[in-house]
Amino acid sequence: MSAAAALSLRGLTKRFGTTTAVDALDLDVPAGSFYGVVGPNGAGKTTTLSMATGLLRPDTGRAIVLGEDLWADPVRAKRRLGVLPDGVRLFDRLSGLELVRYSGLLRGMPRDVVEPRAVELLDALGLADAGATLVVDYSAGMTKKVALACALVHAPRLLVLDEPFEAVDPVSGATIREILTAYVGGGGTVVLSSHVMDLVERLCDHVAVISAGRVLAAGRLEDVRAGVGLEERFVDLVGGHRDITGSLAWLRASGPG
Repeated sequence: MSAAAALSLRGLTKRFGTTTAVDALDLDVPAGSFYGVVGPNGAGKTTTLSMATGLLRPDTGRAIVLGEDLWADPVRAKRRLGVLPDGVRLFDRLSGLELVRYSGLLRGMPRDVVEPRAVELLDALGLADAGATLVVDYSAGMTKKVALACALVHAPRLLVLDEPFEAVDPVSGATIREILTAYVGGGGTVVLSSHVMDLVERLCDHVAVISAGRVLAAGRLEDVRAGVGLEERFVDLVGGHRDITGSLAWLRASGPG
């Protein structure tokens, strides 16, 4: 394990029946980095991040969070960890303010600390006017933002975010980027997965390319890019690009069919 890593994954493996979703994956995320995880659909990104954050038990392997073995002592490790998972249902019969407050109280935070933090987070994320609204009535983007507030309320030192910008409007996206950039600037570490290469290229200083449950390349952004754009490098590493020259001619017809 790297002593300077906020998150170290060693030999993480997960199988679903005869399908190997993650295959003995190793990865080190340096402390203080903004780390992007990219890969095609079905690459194993969400499964990897779920095992790295205690949401899914690996068949084999270890996840070390800021020096703590996540699966040996999950309570201790999770105190330092904030997670925005993909597709995990929230307690949506609570209001937005109640949900963030409840997340802090579950972490053992004093009520007089969690209350002003919850209000401040909702205001920063543009949800102040929806604080009394039930989460079940939130849009997809609002739900994503309140889930991020829940991940931040206890001031973790490591944030693991699965598609944090999905369904979020550009104004809210800019606010989230500002919050996360300031968080890393203050010594925190962010790991995020995304399909948007331009976003990862603008935000992240490190990146890992995952395909078929394995790491194809990982390290500093400029090293992984190898002198080209991240999207071009990604396609080169992952492969699978289809040449459609001469195909779908009917879509290019000049008149109605």
